[in-house]
Amino acid sequence: MKKNPLLIVLLLVLTALLPAQTADGNDDEGPLRGPVTGGDDINALHAAEEFRIGVQAYYRYAFNEAILSFERSLAFRPGEAVILDWLGKAYYRSGLEDTALRQWRAALDAYGRNSGPGMLLGTRIETVSNRRFLLPVANDEVRYVEAGRYPGRYEDYVLFHQPTAVLPADDGSAWVVAYGSNEIVRIDVNGVVKDRKRGPLNGFDRPYDLVRGTGGRLYLSEYRGSRVSVLNSDGDWQSYIGSRGLAPGMFIGPQNLTVDEDGYLYVVDYGNRRISKFDPDGAYILSFGFRSALFPGLLSPTGIAAGNGRIYAADAVAKQIYMFDPNGNYLGILINGGLRGPESLRFLSDGRLLVADTNRVLLIDTASAIVRELGLAGNERVRIVGADMDKNGSVLAANFAASEVSVLTRFDDLASGLFVQIQRVSVDRFPVVTVEINVEDRLRRPIVGLEGLNFLLTEGGRDVAEQNFLSPGYRSSAADISILMERSPNTANLRDDLAAAVRDINRALGEIPGSRIVSVISAGAQPQRERHENALETAARGASYSPRWRFDLGLRLAATDLLPAERKRSVVYVGSGAVGQLAFEQYGLSELAAYLANNNIVFNAVIAGGGQPSAELLYLCNETGGRAMALYRPEGIGELIKSVANTPNGSYSISYRSQLPTDFGRAWLPVEAEVYLMERSGRDSTGYFPPLE
Repeated sequence: MKKNPLLIVLLLVLTALLPAQTADGNDDEGPLRGPVTGGDDINALHAAEEFRIGVQAYYRYAFNEAILSFERSLAFRPGEAVILDWLGKAYYRSGLEDTALRQWRAALDAYGRNSGPGMLLGTRIETVSNRRFLLPVANDEVRYVEAGRYPGRYEDYVLFHQPTAVLPADDGSAWVVAYGSNEIVRIDVNGVVKDRKRGPLNGFDRPYDLVRGTGGRLYLSEYRGSRVSVLNSDGDWQSYIGSRGLAPGMFIGPQNLTVDEDGYLYVVDYGNRRISKFDPDGAYILSFGFRSALFPGLLSPTGIAAGNGRIYAADAVAKQIYMFDPNGNYLGILINGGLRGPESLRFLSDGRLLVADTNRVLLIDTASAIVRELGLAGNERVRIVGADMDKNGSVLAANFAASEVSVLTRFDDLASGLFVQIQRVSVDRFPVVTVEINVEDRLRRPIVGLEGLNFLLTEGGRDVAEQNFLSPGYRSSAADISILMERSPNTANLRDDLAAAVRDINRALGEIPGSRIVSVISAGAQPQRERHENALETAARGASYSPRWRFDLGLRLAATDLLPAERKRSVVYVGSGAVGQLAFEQYGLSELAAYLANNNIVFNAVIAGGGQPSAELLYLCNETGGRAMALYRPEGIGELIKSVANTPNGSYSISYRSQLPTDFGRAWLPVEAEVYLMERSGRDSTGYFPPLE
């Protein structure tokens, strides 16, 4: 029988006017009716309907549509706290952070600062207002304090013994080199042992330091074995470098290791008081550190680090850090005084040295030679032999004396906790609900490595049923890319270069399973999507070039295409490096950076024609964790593209089975998420509308 559309509309209106039904089956005007309050007058009904449309658009990543709907809802219910709150969320995801903060402050006044929603919103406002940095850096004004420990013993079970080094991984875990128990152990952010390697049949013989080389391989020094083991990326033994002896290429008690920008391995040969250099495959090249007319010679060589085209070596007896070039030529003293007994050296991402020095961790600026005490390990028995910064910005310090790893965290981060955002709620399989949660610290750095035990989901304050931790973003090995092609007069004569860049990008993605080019955007006077399926080079060359090309509109379009894509994703700009006079006609630079960062999109730049990246391009790279790279370089741009798949990602998906009454799809169903990591925690709450019945 054919249905009458008018009858259906009348039934829906009447249903909307009926009182909601509670879990007890009783009629009630309770909070499940919807977050927009104020009765059943026509304005309230219009406001509620526009609010529903806005929430659904928000969860579809249609943030502009959501903003329009929330604005219309607000016109019917001026000053409504929950509408202002959601309007702020939509502006935030659109990159308009100043506007978002204005809406949130108005919502805070309407909620009341001491209410539950008000306190939660106040924390969000404070976090977004105070953010300044993105990547793991050690701020000179903030001290690191001990936030927790990974003990080497649990009751009567030895997890590891006498750690000497740590090597963080991209997934938030870290390898711990256990000198005393002859093994390397991989632990996650909760201190849970995830893997254990003991070497070939004869085992490791007092392993000391572990570094990452080219092609994912690992190098492990064995102090008593007087050799270096070569491991694959999973820690499985492959081969040896060197053996016991005095001759070149041999060792007596090798300790610390480093790998330079070209993949060459440097080994501190403690017993022979020298440093030996090897190529990536283990072939011996040279040794240095001997006494000369200018250099007193190494007495007790310990830590070593390669960076800035130099080799830095610590001496525990001389209490100094020396500098050499890659050929072993002595360049002078970096630090002469203020050290107690330096051991490991590690370069951070910002180019400064992290130094393990007895019971403390130091930070050294190699340009100015300024030394700052970053933090202290608090155990009574302390000898920090190795230290490094993990992907969450915490310093992991191997305490040999106490057989544990200390976790040092910025004091501000410990005090402010985690920044948790429920970014999306999917009800496609209702009553099974999937929640996407983004976890960051207060500096917008993603928190990676979390597991199901770090999350607690509730519905209206009660634990959810069947909470299931799904595959997190940091475990994803696939990457999606949107290519932004500059269509300016500068690139009109670089069409072959543009085609070569896209060809190289596609080739690199082909080596990463599940990865793809989502779109190719021509940033002309009117940016548009190119048809690129099976015709990438044609799409790259383009047809129209204009001095009025629009970088901002092109970037917004490229980024928007990535919103529903893989969680590891990047806009890759290909062009001359200059952004043009109309680059920020509609969207400002900071707004573009926020749009990318707030949606976990990395910006990378490939520069063609021998140009240099502009300051604006470098800013976008720095704010989102990307890089700028010349198209024609000996190594190619494949490394840049593959790095997208290794980008830290703090996105997590959790499903559960809702037990709340739906009122035939009209009810507003709340959900809250709490996240815990050692002494830090964070919380967010939101809601959604179930499917209409």
